[in-house]
Amino acid sequence: MATQVNDARTGYAKGRATREEILDAAMRLFGEVGYTSASLREVASRVGITHPGLLHHFRNKVALLEAVLERRDEIDEAAVRADLDRGVDYFDALVLLVERNAQRPAIVELFATLSAEATSPAHPAHAYFQRRYAAVIANATAELERHRATGRLRPGVDPATGARLITAIMDGLQVQWLLEADQPDRRVDMAAALRVAYDAFFAPV
Repeated sequence: MATQVNDARTGYAKGRATREEILDAAMRLFGEVGYTSASLREVASRVGITHPGLLHHFRNKVALLEAVLERRDEIDEAAVRADLDRGVDYFDALVLLVERNAQRPAIVELFATLSAEATSPAHPAHAYFQRRYAAVIANATAELERHRATGRLRPGVDPATGARLITAIMDGLQVQWLLEADQPDRRVDMAAALRVAYDAFFAPV
C-alpha cells in the first residue's frame, strides 16, 4: 500500500514537472512567433514529449494559451503584491515589476506579441486582454485618485486619462526594448524611462 502511495506521489510530481516544462516552452514559442503561428507539435518537440503526451496535460491549443496567460499573471501579481505588502507605493511597484521583467525577456515578448495579435475579435485571447486592460486601467485610476486626494498628483492631471497614459507608456517601452535587443548600447532602460514619465503626473515630494 505504501509503495502504491509513493508511486502515485512520484507520478504526480513528474506530471507537474512536465506541465511546467510545457508552459515554459509555450511561453517562449508564443512570444517568438505568436499564438497563431505556434503549433502544439513544436511545443511538444521542445519539451521532448509526444503530441498526444502534451494533449494529456492540455486538451487543445486554446487551453494551453489560457494556462500560459494565467501563469504570466500569477508571476506578475505575486511580485506586485509582495512589494505592496512591504509598503511600496503602487506606481513604484510597477517600476520594480518592469525591472524584474527586463530580466525575463520571454515574458515581455509574450505579452507584446499576444496583445498585438489579440486586437482581433477572432483571437482566443481577445476577451482576456479586454478584461486585463480594463482591470489595469481601473486599478491605476483608483491609485491616481488616491494620490490626488493626498495632494501628490500634479494639478490638472485627470486620473482616468493618466491611467491610460501610464499604461500606454509601459506598453510602448516594452516594444522599444524588444526592438533594440540587438543594440545593447542604446537599448532603452524601461524602468528609468518610466520613472521620468512619472514626473509628468506626480508633484515633487
